[in-house]
Amino acid sequence: MPIAQFIQKSLSLALNLRRVPCLMHAAAILLAVSGFLPFPSYARLINIHAPSTQLNSAWELRVAPQLEEHSLPSGVSPAVFGLSEMVSGTMNHDSLLEGNAELRRHASVIKANVIHYNSDTDFAEAIGNVRIINNGNKFSGSDAHLEIGASSGYITKPQYYFGLSGGFGSAERIDIIDGARLVVHHGTYTECQCDSSPAWYVKATRFNVNNKTNLCVAHNSIVFFQGVPIFASPWLLFQLSKGSRQSGLLPPTVMTSSSTGLAISLPYYLNLAPNYDLTITPRIMSRRGILISPNFRYLSQIYSGNLIIEYLPYDHITHTKRYAVFFNHRQNFGHGFGGYIYYSRVSDKTYPEDLVSSNSFLLRTQALYQQEIGITYNNGPWSALLRWQHWQTLQPLIAPYGLEPQLNVKYSRHNVSGLDFGAEVDATRFSISTADALESTRCVFNPYILYPILRPGYFFTPKIQWHFESYNFPTTNSRDSYQIQSLNINVPTLSLDSGLILDRRVHLFGRDYIQTIEPRLYYVYTPHHRNQRFAPFFDTAKSDFCLANIFEDGNPIGNDCVADINQLTSALTLCLLDPASGKRRSRFVIAQQYYFHNQGAMFTQSRSAVQTEHSDIIMGSSFRLSSDFSTEQAFQYNLGTNQLVRASLGFSWSPAERRVLNATYRYTRSNIKPSDKLINQLVISAQWPLARRLYGVVRVNYDINQNHLIDAMMGFEYDEKCWSFGIGLQKYTNGINSFNQAFTGTRILAQLQLKGFANLDNGLVSQFQASVPGYQPVTPLPVPQNRFTHYQ
Repeated sequence: MPIAQFIQKSLSLALNLRRVPCLMHAAAILLAVSGFLPFPSYARLINIHAPSTQLNSAWELRVAPQLEEHSLPSGVSPAVFGLSEMVSGTMNHDSLLEGNAELRRHASVIKANVIHYNSDTDFAEAIGNVRIINNGNKFSGSDAHLEIGASSGYITKPQYYFGLSGGFGSAERIDIIDGARLVVHHGTYTECQCDSSPAWYVKATRFNVNNKTNLCVAHNSIVFFQGVPIFASPWLLFQLSKGSRQSGLLPPTVMTSSSTGLAISLPYYLNLAPNYDLTITPRIMSRRGILISPNFRYLSQIYSGNLIIEYLPYDHITHTKRYAVFFNHRQNFGHGFGGYIYYSRVSDKTYPEDLVSSNSFLLRTQALYQQEIGITYNNGPWSALLRWQHWQTLQPLIAPYGLEPQLNVKYSRHNVSGLDFGAEVDATRFSISTADALESTRCVFNPYILYPILRPGYFFTPKIQWHFESYNFPTTNSRDSYQIQSLNINVPTLSLDSGLILDRRVHLFGRDYIQTIEPRLYYVYTPHHRNQRFAPFFDTAKSDFCLANIFEDGNPIGNDCVADINQLTSALTLCLLDPASGKRRSRFVIAQQYYFHNQGAMFTQSRSAVQTEHSDIIMGSSFRLSSDFSTEQAFQYNLGTNQLVRASLGFSWSPAERRVLNATYRYTRSNIKPSDKLINQLVISAQWPLARRLYGVVRVNYDINQNHLIDAMMGFEYDEKCWSFGIGLQKYTNGINSFNQAFTGTRILAQLQLKGFANLDNGLVSQFQASVPGYQPVTPLPVPQNRFTHYQ
């Protein structure tokens, strides 16, 4: 007998039994359907560690170690089978399942007290304690009417749960359109998994849900927080799955500032395409007016960038229109070639202090706006850059030189018969808008060669390089009648870098460590070249002597001139290492430079020469006593005057999550150089719990010498399970403004996050992170579990 006829007769016989206890019959139906029909099924997880078993028959089922989802073959319809305490029906027509009734078809499960299923119409009615599970979504209600094969129907008075987002709610009725779409009538939605009433929820007359696009549209919606309506909209769209993008309103930003007054921003996000989008943000300022700011972003495999425009048609204080433009673009042309554009500009000199973005706490006023376009090349040992650069400079800052253009080519090879060598070629035309300022064209050629000898325990690296430089001054400076028309410089530099690396095992404070001792000597010699005293300063500044560059060659930053140097740098480094992990637990460095003749090439406007026999002593140390406590110190001491020149001391302590305390002290003596001012500052920052779920965030930058705050920020965060609230207050002294006066102000920014619904940072969290090293933001909602986690 064919298998299909056998199944049909078996089912007919079972369904013709009337009102007989059917535990045996229901089991027979279940075994017959699932045992003889080779359709994919979703099995209950019995044993996650169940071993794979050998099948004795092609139709035999086996225990799966884990639930898996399998797509149906094309043209195959899944089986429908039922389970209940009692079953009755008419052969080849309908079935009535009573008592803990279940009806299963592929990924859909219907459970109820009573289920009536008509096989002719494929229609099922479920009554009493109805539960429906479909593609990870769960519904429960008093009754349901469903077309099984089409996955359509309706449920009355339901409670529902969406597996994609972890969101849930209740409604008067839910219409299931198909396997992906459904409509919730007069319902609520929330992702706040609270034991009692949710802290926030959305109430609407209708929710249109599409599981395929992961979107939900709420009509005539109101957002409630702690039972109070905080936002209403006739049309509200939000995502069911996290990470996808969709057009719609973003959370508003409210801030008050001494410059703009009360400022409210309401961004609207446009998801134009998978690789580009647009955010339009109107900012309403009580003192200034309405500013419109579009932000366009784009991304592809070969280029990316963004364009931001801020436009204020009429400023109520200055009675002018004002704007700012920020644009950057990067592109890969292939074969090693690339390009970029940086462009920024503001309408007037007070724009940064008047109209800085409302969702940012100020650290400084921007006074230079870069305008640059360039082409790059990188391929093997070759790299090249061709660029044009200009600056918009706001008073009182002095305008820097522009590059019209600059061509820089570098070539470097490593370990060629033990040698490293390379060269740099740079050709630049310097221009400036300042009247009667010196302009020039400069060509530079810097070849070098070195032979590193690296052996266990020591290293020795001799190096020689040559600096060739040529200036051409096309115009005569009217202020200097003795200006030269051209200048040529060629200066060699010889350096020898050597050191030892010694280590041993030690036992300190009850623990084993590896101690290293690393003495190092670095000698540099550059002969004097008298023409360098005529060299201009286009892009050059003196390099500072500090721990970060104690083993540099002593030349200034830039290519305008080369220091005539005959000096030796000596340093000693001691370290303690964890032998198990290799992590450094402590480090101590002491270094000093010795000068064998006075320096003749000077790099400051005062042209003062170095007349000492040795430099200041530099010392630095760092300790990581445990995983939650670390310190770092640095000192510069002048032996000739017995004075402390610079000092920096800091520590960081983080004993647990969202507990961090940082403190830094900075000191710089005022008479190091004429341009140096006394720095005597203490910076303290922290994030610390104040009460259950309440955290404080603070940063204080205090000038000890003048007894006043340089800047201070104080904030609070309250973090609940499904929502958080933060507020920050900043008092800042932002340097000097365009009128050469101290520029101070205050800002207040508040942020409410409804976790799972409105989680975007409006600027407060990013500012907390920038102000407090080690800051940890509020805890997000957990990622929704797999839909098989609570499989029924």
